[in-house]
Amino acid sequence: MNLFNTPSVTFAQPIGMLYACHDKVRRFCSQVNMLPDYIAENGRNDVVLQATRQISQYFNVAAPLHHEDEEENFFPLLLQYAPQAQESIDELLRQHESLHANWSAVADEFARLEADADHQLDTEVLQRFTAGYDVHLGIEEPLFEMGKTFIPKEKLTEIGEIMAARRRQ
Repeated sequence: MNLFNTPSVTFAQPIGMLYACHDKVRRFCSQVNMLPDYIAENGRNDVVLQATRQISQYFNVAAPLHHEDEEENFFPLLLQYAPQAQESIDELLRQHESLHANWSAVADEFARLEADADHQLDTEVLQRFTAGYDVHLGIEEPLFEMGKTFIPKEKLTEIGEIMAARRRQ
């Protein structure tokens, strides 16, 4: 059931799923950016704790799976059909490492906030994290479009099945 009248995406459309993950990243990064001002006005309350837990769940579980989808399945397949993507893919792979490190710093901030209601989030850490994703998505999404253009549909179907299976493990 789709209560919000938005298109439903499944792993049968793996590029659509990659985009859907990016939509979630954007939404959660927006929340990360709003946290310091919200906390300044309202304190660390249940809304803040719920938000940090949801953000953490996504970046601890779904984001690493998304990166694995790209690194193990989408990028290698794209390179078979669009070798001109190599330079961008190399940069994205380097960025995956820094994105994980930046997330680790944010997760530490969230843990401190959970333990201490008076903890002031380090806005520099939060901004480095969200800015890293802004740059990353800007490089990555044109590759998704290349994939739509160059990768045969049956090959996309195959990686969609692998991506779905990864989440059932």
